Amino acid sequence: MTAYRRPTRLTEALALLAEAPLPPLLLAGGTDIYPARAAAEAWMRPVDRPLLDLSALPELAGIEDRGDYHRIGARVTWAALREAALPPWFDALRQAASQVGGAQVQNRATLVGNLCNASPAADGVPPLLALDAEVELAGLGGVRRLPLGGFIRGNRQTALAPGEIATAVLVPKAAPDAAARFEKLGARAYLVISIVMVAAVVEAAVGRITRARIAVGACSPVAQRLPGLEAALAGQPLAQAAAVPAAAHLAALAPIDDVRATAAYRRQAALVLLRRALTLPAEAHAA
Repeated sequence: MTAYRRPTRLTEALALLAEAPLPPLLLAGGTDIYPARAAAEAWMRPVDRPLLDLSALPELAGIEDRGDYHRIGARVTWAALREAALPPWFDALRQAASQVGGAQVQNRATLVGNLCNASPAADGVPPLLALDAEVELAGLGGVRRLPLGGFIRGNRQTALAPGEIATAVLVPKAAPDAAARFEKLGARAYLVISIVMVAAVVEAAVGRITRARIAVGACSPVAQRLPGLEAALAGQPLAQAAAVPAAAHLAALAPIDDVRATAAYRRQAALVLLRRALTLPAEAHAA
């Protein structure tokens, strides 16, 4: 293929991808690709890969209610997600959407691009992990689904196979009264890489938690669910949920020391954010 192509159908895009002698960079919003290319040029390491622009593919557009799940197309931007009329269990994801970068980034960057970039600090991952989301992958051989936890395999590593395009995120529906919250710590409110992120989705009945799904990001190579904490929350009164998280629940995390924070600080901050995140669902159910 030539240096830049912009197909108008998914089948055309998959055919171009399959025939390309050099795997092209897949372009949607471009907010990761363009800075990376500019930095490479500045350090005299130009990227010579062609671009396959996905921005004209109708199959990747829109947010759809498909009965037992919602489908979020790969072209959906953070701004569109932030403004979408979605059920309350999407609140954590919509809160993340309002904190990614700034307004310009939110208007261009896509949720699926955030997942494919596979940064340990990707803001979209904890809320989607807490929603048991799957990634839809299309290739010439057909379409397959992977749980998000299986799609992201490590820092900048995904299970996307050669010849595949991530076409959507699939989010199963939660209980109608489920409440959700996203908490993010950074050096400032916007235009910042996360130090720690927490997402919580809580379902309850008669004032007690029936199901909790908790995820922490930027404290491991891949964001992690906390099954021990989820089990400890089951059956607890909503009003006491924020008191349940303890340091032992964070044992599976592997934070690092870097220019933004120490590992010890990240662990302590994660515990604080968990307690904050478990306050709003209780208030929402009590309202």
